[in-house]
Amino acid sequence: MTVFCLVELDGDAVADASLRALTLARGLAGAATGVAGVVFGELSPATAADLAAYGAGDVYVVSGVAGYAPQAWARALAELLGTGGTAPGTSGQAVVAAGTERGNEVMAHLGAITGLPMAANCVAASRSDAGALGIVRQRWAGLLLEEAVLDAPAALLTVATDAVSPAPEPAAGPAVVHEVSAPARDADLVVRAVESSAGAGGASLATARVVVGGGRGVGSAEGFASLEELAGLLGGVVGVSRVVTSEGWRPHSMQVGQTGTKITPDLYLACGISGAIQHFAGCSGAKHIIAINTDPSAPMMTRADYAVVGDLHEVLPALIKALRTGALGG
Repeated sequence: MTVFCLVELDGDAVADASLRALTLARGLAGAATGVAGVVFGELSPATAADLAAYGAGDVYVVSGVAGYAPQAWARALAELLGTGGTAPGTSGQAVVAAGTERGNEVMAHLGAITGLPMAANCVAASRSDAGALGIVRQRWAGLLLEEAVLDAPAALLTVATDAVSPAPEPAAGPAVVHEVSAPARDADLVVRAVESSAGAGGASLATARVVVGGGRGVGSAEGFASLEELAGLLGGVVGVSRVVTSEGWRPHSMQVGQTGTKITPDLYLACGISGAIQHFAGCSGAKHIIAINTDPSAPMMTRADYAVVGDLHEVLPALIKALRTGALGG
């Protein structure tokens, strides 16, 4: 049997969230089961090599669907799974996807098409000797871990984007690439993306290695100028708390949190953010958190790896000056 993994691409590279999903899929598959990556669109040799490095012995490249169409993608996955879009089959042990907006959407459609249950935001999955699939998944925005058993002919799982560290396969070999044609039905193209664009510099909030976050303490829409400048110097992007979007200072697409984007940067610099639990649920996957706030007892200050007690409008200009003059070592 095969564990399929839906692979999302970030340009020509495999998205970080999909590398995490492949890592969990590999652990679920074990030694006796193969892992197969599923890519929609074009696949470069370099990307195929990256997938192989993370344990995908087979890679299915699906053509016939132009752009992102969640129901059409799900229909193609159902065919690969061996269900034919009707009843659950047994040729696929599981389908795994990253717990991104696209991953969750496609897997929800796949569950509706096949009648299979879907478990979202998993952090671990394994089969017992008796064949039962045990899962651990995040609930309540990551505040609670739930242990459960998924009883189904084939499992549909999405992987919490901040909970599994991407790890290459030590004994990886080359991947066998399979070309698959899956012409989309008109009914499956009712919802589809016809155009996509990246922000300045092409970096996205979900994949940026540095995120400079701003909250109520920034004070105004104009106050974000220093955050934008700092993010540019650090090669990162700006994120915001929910209150900033509520005030209309920045769009919802920049929101970090339970109802925004979950981020996993190497560094999250939280400026003037109190740190409500909904926001922390979105940034807890950061490797390092630095908080700047005038209130030393703010939740974000107590959870951060490093805390700077001070006015961000004084701290950030000093930090920017130090970066520009090389006082921080370049």
